[in-house]
Amino acid sequence: METQDNQEKVQKVPDKRRTLRYPIIILKVTEEGKKEHLFGYAKNISRSGLFIQSVNPRAAGERFTISFNIPNTEIRVRCQCDVVWMRKYHPKAPVEPGYGIRFLDLSPGVADAIDDWIKLQK
Repeated sequence: METQDNQEKVQKVPDKRRTLRYPIIILKVTEEGKKEHLFGYAKNISRSGLFIQSVNPRAAGERFTISFNIPNTEIRVRCQCDVVWMRKYHPKAPVEPGYGIRFLDLSPGVADAIDDWIKLQK
């Protein structure tokens, strides 16, 4: 049986996210200079970036230009991004493989539109 003192010592790790996020499915993303293709399953989006579930994650530090539409809107996102972290596939891992990308040159208007879209989803 845990005592009150032991319960107070257990702390949750603070959430480092600074912006609202929402689950999203993005089916097609175009990379400049390449044909349109399936990019992965985007698990969530915020004004600062995306998490993309993929069994073949890109390496941290990779930089590329992407474009995609926010579902059920006229919002077209086109910007440079970089991979800030990645998690490889492991069959016993409790979380899915993939990578997090950060938007580098997203216009303030599009960033605000993403925030507005997220708020409407909740």
